Amino acid sequence: MLAGNHIYLYIEFLGAPLGIFSKMATYILLLEFLALACSVALASDHSPLQDFCVAEPNSPVLVNGLVCKDPKLVQADDFFFSGLHLPGNTSNPVGSKVTPFNVAQIPGLNTLGVSMARVDYAPWGVNPPHYHPRASQMLTVLEGTLEVGFVTSNPENRLITKVLQKGDVFVYPVNLIHFERNVGYGNAVAIAALSSQNPGAITITNAVFGPKPDISSDILVKAFQLDKKEINFIQFLGAPLGIFSKMATYILLLELLALACSVAFASDHSPLQDFCVAEPNSPVLVNGLVCKDPKLVQADYFFFSGLQLSGNTSNPVGSKVTLFDVAKISGLNTLGVSMARVDYAPWGVNPPHYHPRASQMLTVLEGTLEVGFVTSNPENRLITKVLQKGDVFVYPVNLIHFERNVGYGNAVAIAALNSQNPGVITIANAVFGSTPDISSDILVKAFQLDKNVINYIQSQF
Repeated sequence: MLAGNHIYLYIEFLGAPLGIFSKMATYILLLEFLALACSVALASDHSPLQDFCVAEPNSPVLVNGLVCKDPKLVQADDFFFSGLHLPGNTSNPVGSKVTPFNVAQIPGLNTLGVSMARVDYAPWGVNPPHYHPRASQMLTVLEGTLEVGFVTSNPENRLITKVLQKGDVFVYPVNLIHFERNVGYGNAVAIAALSSQNPGAITITNAVFGPKPDISSDILVKAFQLDKKEINFIQFLGAPLGIFSKMATYILLLELLALACSVAFASDHSPLQDFCVAEPNSPVLVNGLVCKDPKLVQADYFFFSGLQLSGNTSNPVGSKVTLFDVAKISGLNTLGVSMARVDYAPWGVNPPHYHPRASQMLTVLEGTLEVGFVTSNPENRLITKVLQKGDVFVYPVNLIHFERNVGYGNAVAIAALNSQNPGVITIANAVFGSTPDISSDILVKAFQLDKNVINYIQSQF
């Protein structure tokens, strides 16, 4: 096995498309990328409890993942697939083709938390803005020159971009919107390693403008600040708490916290002590926040007042989210839970968005809400429901979702999320309002619109 820092030299030495590699060179290259991905794989998928659990896709038993085949029947072919060397057909509107190699193609990947993909790009072809709801990703260029980038979550929405040459490697953090573009005059090829046996993909254009059935154009009008006719055209292309008694309020909040806590530790690090109150001013950087000296901890670190206060909905979308996360309640550090109050003006919208680090439960305190989420590619199915006061709805982790007040009065909801810092990525802001802008040429191909229309939408953000 080659050391990880020798991969670049190894690829350059081979100096040829994957299709003309010897079998041994191909196998070594694939093993290298599998090793790179495996180091973070088990954080995304369930850890294996035996040597292997080859998938049995025809089993009538439904589990989270796939049932295991009888190990006595397992053969080498269950861990094998041929075809990564074959070019994908890029004769399509975006000029790219992703060929995945996940548990659906290789049943031996079941429970191993890793998969791969080959991506082919025609000259100036684009892999449109998308994200993987269940995986981080590493990408390396085999041939050609790629512009790659990802967009951070709200409110920064910062575009982090880089031009890659043959042999370069780039990392996309889990659940952040990212893209690639071939900026050369010849074909380009890349290999991706992903930290899930079934990473999924949600292409922003398809999920927002092409679900089945359509997201209401009224919701998208507010989300993207466009005329209804423009929204319809893009879709055609296919693409109050204060009145509760104190006791009732406390019970409701405790119930929501209990609902979220049952799955909290799947998203954030498990606590290793009674508490780890955040010390935000520490110069030490860690994944999360450094702990305050426990001898200095007081009750106020676990307390915040204000959830009963109405949010200001005087804005273009007619809603206001007031988040109560570790930034406001330092005692939440390592506890894997947060809450939010959402206020909606009549017909106000909480625009299509997702949380890169959390699942969510939502309950209506006042009013009537239309809620929904969109499944990942290729189905992009819209699952929607109208909620009344007291109803509860669940958004699976990393799926795009929204709410709309369909009543003539104000509405209020409370959300419970299974992360101390769930983050939020509002689709319109991330795709059309990044800093700097995503190139309009990329968005022209992704949304199949005229460049002037793309420039106009970007000007709204």
